[in-house]
Amino acid sequence: MAKSYYDTLGISRGASDKEVKNAYRRLARKYHPDVNAGSEKAEEKFKEVNTAYEVLSNADSRKKYDRFGDNWKHADQYADRFTGGGFRTATDLGDIGFGGLFEDLRSRFRGQPRGRTTVVSPPVEVPVELTLEEAAAGVTRIVQTSAMLGNRSKRLEVKVPPGVDTGSRIHVPTGDGSELYLVVAVRPHHRFQRKKSDLYVDLPIPMVDAVLGSQQEAPTLNGKVVLTIPPETQNGQVFRLRNKGMPHLGKPERFGDLFASVKVMLPSNISERERQLFKELKQARTSESD
Repeated sequence: MAKSYYDTLGISRGASDKEVKNAYRRLARKYHPDVNAGSEKAEEKFKEVNTAYEVLSNADSRKKYDRFGDNWKHADQYADRFTGGGFRTATDLGDIGFGGLFEDLRSRFRGQPRGRTTVVSPPVEVPVELTLEEAAAGVTRIVQTSAMLGNRSKRLEVKVPPGVDTGSRIHVPTGDGSELYLVVAVRPHHRFQRKKSDLYVDLPIPMVDAVLGSQQEAPTLNGKVVLTIPPETQNGQVFRLRNKGMPHLGKPERFGDLFASVKVMLPSNISERERQLFKELKQARTSESD
């Protein structure tokens, strides 16, 4: 027995539209040729998933499929045959059989104009992983589209715009009417944390520089900048560097901010002279508080 479209997507016949869509996205990512390079089995499975989604994601075609199964494409022909197109008796149907019925219908409508229903291919999502630097600057990638729904497989050069974030969906024109989207995932950075268009970074500085004030180099995605640390800067104090964050998606001329959080480093392996100075400092501050 042929596998049903519901079985292909791993869902029940009563599945909601959202469940159909979620099942398709999960399987499309799993079997996409870009993820399974050279696997004919994965490519064939990918085609099956897309065909199943094409039918079940459309309310009209799903209704016909639920009623007629694999013959759902001929549902309109059945209706034409038994309503406005003339009625046949059971004897007539028995004489021609289903094969005769379809041939009779083809002959009947051959040469006659008939409205066509454009079948829209389900969107294909291709996962793309970027570094934070690539997400900030934008990047060009080559993606391989799969052969599906009568379209040929092709290689496309796509541009990922600056400012994308994890979850961003980038529409890619394919030229053949199909819908292709890049689904972006930005890898965590070893130094910066990102919140929308703003970046956050820890800035370790020696204790003496925090107490007396100093000039410190603060890292950004485009190199280091000099930051003035005023005297008596406290641990955890945050400095805002305007326009040193990520570009805004769709508005690359606008940037978020960079927030540098001071992390005061206590000295270690201190000398006897330094120890004595700390004792003197403690004594002086104790005297001031009396």
